[in-house]
Amino acid sequence: MQLRSHAGAGRGRTRSKPGARPRATQAQRADRYQLYQDSVQDPDGDVQRVRRMYERLYGETPRLLREDFCGTAAFASSWVKMHGDNRAWGVDLDPEPLAWGRAHNLADLRPEQQRRVALIEGDVRSARTPKVDVLVAFNFSFFLFKQRAELLRYFRRAFANLKPRGMFAIDAYGGPESMERRKDKRRCEGFTYVWDQDRYDPITHDATCHIHFHFRDGSRIRRAWTYHWRLWTIAELRDLLAEAGFVSTTVYWEGTELATNEPNGVFRPRERADEDPAWVAYVVAAKT
Repeated sequence: MQLRSHAGAGRGRTRSKPGARPRATQAQRADRYQLYQDSVQDPDGDVQRVRRMYERLYGETPRLLREDFCGTAAFASSWVKMHGDNRAWGVDLDPEPLAWGRAHNLADLRPEQQRRVALIEGDVRSARTPKVDVLVAFNFSFFLFKQRAELLRYFRRAFANLKPRGMFAIDAYGGPESMERRKDKRRCEGFTYVWDQDRYDPITHDATCHIHFHFRDGSRIRRAWTYHWRLWTIAELRDLLAEAGFVSTTVYWEGTELATNEPNGVFRPRERADEDPAWVAYVVAAKT
């Protein structure tokens, strides 16, 4: 999910000789959508994970996908590349990321692949698409529904948009560190990604987070993306999914690299987990 934000705020400017035209900084030349995809998303990996999750549930390969809060439709684009029978629908309320996705992600597809992707500007709670095998809402996008009734309404709509042998996949994050004011930095190719947890309310679980990008020339994009959402717990999500009609839920918990004690990117079904200061997990719900 991408939300509108202050993309140009805080961009640095390099010094130049009097009378010379200032040279654009790396921040000024950067594309915040591309930076987001390069630092946050792993659409090819997610497509493989989702396929395996579905095959584990139903013993067959899914072909029809709906990506809610699709933003630039990176996941939907990867989905149709994986097989000639795969089709995808992407839904997002914001026309700006949809336009970027058409101009970049969809434009990189072959013409016949492009014909198997449909992007819809609309509310995920009311947008109409054919029923699908798999519906995903990734990047913690549904966290923007802060009230229980709002989230339950969305989960019920997700249930209705699935075929009988349908799977709904979401992701979540948490742990004690997610409830602190803190900044975490990660080096990427050509820039540094900064996750800024700016505010957290322990009573409501409301959180405000930003993504900043720092560059080698000293320039920055502050608040390239801003999120105002509620931190939902896995237990709450599983209860709501059951209330929405899903017959079962599975939590895919990330493993740990023993040598470094860092997450290893491998997610496996778990019913119990050890205490973890900061975790990311998938929750998969089966319609039947």
